[in-house]
Amino acid sequence: MNLHEYQGKSLLASYGIKIQRGILVENASEIESAYKKLKEETGTEYCVVKAQIHAGGRGKGGGVKVAKNYEDTKVAANNILGMMLKTPQTAGGLNGPGKLVRKILLAEDSYAPDFSACKEYYVSILLDRASKRNVIIYSTQGGMDIEAVAEETPHLVFKEYIDPAHGLQGFQTRKIAFNLGLSGKAFKEMTKFISNLYKAFLGSDASLFEINPCMHSGNDEIIAVDCKVSLDENALYRHPDLQAMRDTTEEDPTEVEAKEYGLNYVNLDGNVGCMVNGAGLAMATMDIIKLSGGSPANFLDVGGTADAERVEKAFKIILKDPEVKAILINIFGGIVRCDRVANGIVEAYKNIGNISIPIIIRLQGTNADIAKKIIDDSGLKVHSAIQLQEAADLVKKMIA
Repeated sequence: MNLHEYQGKSLLASYGIKIQRGILVENASEIESAYKKLKEETGTEYCVVKAQIHAGGRGKGGGVKVAKNYEDTKVAANNILGMMLKTPQTAGGLNGPGKLVRKILLAEDSYAPDFSACKEYYVSILLDRASKRNVIIYSTQGGMDIEAVAEETPHLVFKEYIDPAHGLQGFQTRKIAFNLGLSGKAFKEMTKFISNLYKAFLGSDASLFEINPCMHSGNDEIIAVDCKVSLDENALYRHPDLQAMRDTTEEDPTEVEAKEYGLNYVNLDGNVGCMVNGAGLAMATMDIIKLSGGSPANFLDVGGTADAERVEKAFKIILKDPEVKAILINIFGGIVRCDRVANGIVEAYKNIGNISIPIIIRLQGTNADIAKKIIDDSGLKVHSAIQLQEAADLVKKMIA
């Protein structure tokens, strides 16, 4: 689950991390009062207007503007609120439709009074699955183009791996501060910043923290000017306060609907719908679709209770994608019997009515032979398969 910048900053602040202060604005009528409040808190007329969407690169798309006074702030805020913001990370990139900006953050100018005295760094924490350890990735080259830094000058990107048995050690925070070229008060502040950031990462069960830029101010403070936070959805039951921060308007509406039904669904850019039970089987199914010349249109796991109701809901969700040219149902009957799944498919098919695209069904496991007979005798316009390769060949034939 992704958080907005203002939500991520509130999380960081709760762990003693210094952040760029800001006030959330959701409609034009709130701009003036928010600006006045921010001015009182910061003592400056300068203000940064920042679009709040779940995507990076907002500055490149015009979603971040620096204003010198209230009039500039008002113009920038009104221009950004309600705009369709296109960034390299929104769907389709800069050539895509963009995302609607429903909220903005009026933030303090953390670089005042002397921009030249400030230095920007990049800091992130995530799980490195290859090493099975959390890793802190950091660089002296913070800012909007960190991707270019990693590609063109990889020697400027450092990594610090955390041993899960011992946690983040003091020598590691000092090493990070040293590699960033800090000394004196700034050195100590950075070690404290990294330590608290890692505590926040673990404490919130996050999958990603990205602070870009992490700023060294003119008075040697270390400040999170921006942040990107992604939380592990499997651990949200432990954090009802964080779960309440979910903004479903920023998520794919089909995926939101699937979650309401208890289905694991991820929308993809393909032409073959997948309905399976089990994440591993889903991955194998998507691989075989790709090898057959097709492209997966989704990842949909109905779980271990593939009854008629869940199958019907899964059908409806897949069929909402106009790019789907065929549906492959690949079920392994272990916990759930294949004949029960087959009856669910038949009932769901009849309830939905006329389905114009071909459906390939492969049921293996407990009572698979009975399930195949149920499908074959149903009179439905479906194609049954026994082997996975047979199913793949049918997919290839149907989308040709």
